[in-house]
Amino acid sequence: MDSVVSDAASSFGVTPLVAPEPDETLQPWQTDRTRAPIATKIVVAGGFGVGKTTLVGTVSEIEPLQTEALMTEASEETDDLTGTPEKTTTTVAMDYGRLTLDDDLVLYLFGTPGQQRFWFMWDDLVRGAIGAVVLADTRRLKDCFPALDYFESCGLPYVVAVNHFTGSELFEPDDVREALTIPPHIPVMIMDARRRISVIETLLALVGHALDETPE
Repeated sequence: MDSVVSDAASSFGVTPLVAPEPDETLQPWQTDRTRAPIATKIVVAGGFGVGKTTLVGTVSEIEPLQTEALMTEASEETDDLTGTPEKTTTTVAMDYGRLTLDDDLVLYLFGTPGQQRFWFMWDDLVRGAIGAVVLADTRRLKDCFPALDYFESCGLPYVVAVNHFTGSELFEPDDVREALTIPPHIPVMIMDARRRISVIETLLALVGHALDETPE
């Protein structure tokens, strides 16, 4: 059959199309449409300057979408730079990245803006998400309370990830759980948003927790 098609195409001066060789660098689901992956949306939330943009950029397999804008004098009275004096930019809409965890599981990461004046966007960002990672900075634990309250009120499964910064005091997960009065069934872990494996472990913990919280 292939030779017949080739001869017919040649008689009309047309070069027959040849199927490309499989690209081993592609994921199986990108070449085999019968194995389409499960697309999963995850939200990354927390206070201002806690590391949400860093987390998304660390694990994203695509160039992450970032909406960073330079901070101005107008925000000095509302953005507390006590723990992050060198911070010069801030997220004004969202961060977006993608991570393929397995042949049939792809995570789409949406980082929320941390400042209160942008909280009106959260309802749209969390729509369709299976869960959230709430980042916490031990120097400013109170900054993650709004995110904890939000996900508790809307019933979205979440985990708490303590992102330790250079020079910050180290605490055990149980200490953070007690300080934030987090329920026993909510995973609390120590994480470094700059390390890919550390972030992936946190995301896997969230996926597992979300599955446990899903009604049968």
